[in-house]
Amino acid sequence: MRSHLLNDTTTEHYRRSVTEGVERVAAKLAATDRPFTGVTVDDLAPRIDAIDLDRPLHDTTAVLDELEDVYLRDAVYFHHPRYLAHLNCPVVIPAVLGEAVLSAVNSSLDTWDQSAGGTLIERKLIDWTAARIGLGPAADGVFTSGGTQSNLQALLLAREETKTEELTKLRVFASEVSHFSVQKSAKLLGLGPDAVVVVPVDHDKRMQTVALARELERCTEAGLIPMAVVATAGTTDFGSIDPLPEIAGLCEQYGAWMHVDAAYGCGLLASLKYRHRIDGIERADSVTVDYHKSFFQPVSSSAVLVRDAATLRHATYHAEYLNPRRMVTERIPNQVDKSLQTTRRFDALKLWMTLRVMGADGIGRLFDEVCDLAAEGWKLLAADPRFDVVVEPSLSTLVFRYVPAAVTDAAEIDRANLHARKALFASGDAVVASTKVAGRHYLKFTLLNPETTTADITAVLDLIAGHAEQYLGESLDRAC
Repeated sequence: MRSHLLNDTTTEHYRRSVTEGVERVAAKLAATDRPFTGVTVDDLAPRIDAIDLDRPLHDTTAVLDELEDVYLRDAVYFHHPRYLAHLNCPVVIPAVLGEAVLSAVNSSLDTWDQSAGGTLIERKLIDWTAARIGLGPAADGVFTSGGTQSNLQALLLAREETKTEELTKLRVFASEVSHFSVQKSAKLLGLGPDAVVVVPVDHDKRMQTVALARELERCTEAGLIPMAVVATAGTTDFGSIDPLPEIAGLCEQYGAWMHVDAAYGCGLLASLKYRHRIDGIERADSVTVDYHKSFFQPVSSSAVLVRDAATLRHATYHAEYLNPRRMVTERIPNQVDKSLQTTRRFDALKLWMTLRVMGADGIGRLFDEVCDLAAEGWKLLAADPRFDVVVEPSLSTLVFRYVPAAVTDAAEIDRANLHARKALFASGDAVVASTKVAGRHYLKFTLLNPETTTADITAVLDLIAGHAEQYLGESLDRAC
């Protein structure tokens, strides 16, 4: 069994195995003509259940053959131009190369004596991102597993900065379309059930600052503490961007921590055309970025950035066997000192490889392309009488609903849209997402693939309309 350990004596085995795996995936990507096969849970589960994990195959080729049957054939392929559902981006090749390198070397980014150069590369990328945001010379941060963890850490720091033990008095303000992790974080941080104050949004799904000001005033008058305001730069459902400068002003007025959840909108940091849409982000106390959403990085690759590096001390714990306090005076850089995680992958290497091969402008051009595509998609939807589109996109998301001229029952239209999405997924021809707007069911395109065209959008809209019309026809037949 030692022949399977990666070391100086097994490099040829490593090379052959990885090459065989890469060739298998490359062949699959080249042959994929739709984003999904339409396989069902009932179809796939028995194949996986039948595998006896206590009886290994002892052969890489045989295992890859088996993997083809239980995973590769039926995986959802985000690189396909008609995958239009969630915040999953196609990935760039330099980042995939970085993934291969970091997995093989297997550095852990918690302490210097486990990562050395990896520590410095991550710190360099944090400094680069903080500079792109404009947080100032005292900024710092750390890579995380994703936006949910980044938001949790930011709100942890905000809680500690209030310097109060009366947690039931703390309030967090977020828009009604902010990410669910705000509520989840409040619960994990031991805040009260009323801790998150939901602020209404305007027609463009942006936080209403007049309403925010009113809630902040009400909070202080009641003797409560405005702990933080979470502004979103790219909501999950709409890609909407809250009015950051106005929110920053209110945070300064009321002494609240300003956190910007830019998990989605962080792609604008590299944009050559639309960077101005997140003006005001530089005034934040903390920012979440998800490189694996709009920097075309493999999962996972996220970070939380802070204006004042000193606030990261709230996540610090010194253990003698890992990062004893004396290492601080010895100027040994241990990333665990500012992370909620201990063992942590060298995910920063993927972004490093991407920037060194493509450059920030290369990333920015790709993100600009999907923003441009969304603008064109919005025009198509707005001009198509079959659909109701909710809001003109600020990023690359379109939320819309099929509305047949001959049907006026809103509940029946809901069912038609849900059926269309389900039927489309079952066909494998395209994958779209769904959400609710004012209690009604809508469909959603999240456009993160520069290879997607307006022709793809038009074709998928026609498929949606066809499935919905078929459902309504069958529904009418049943009623008769």
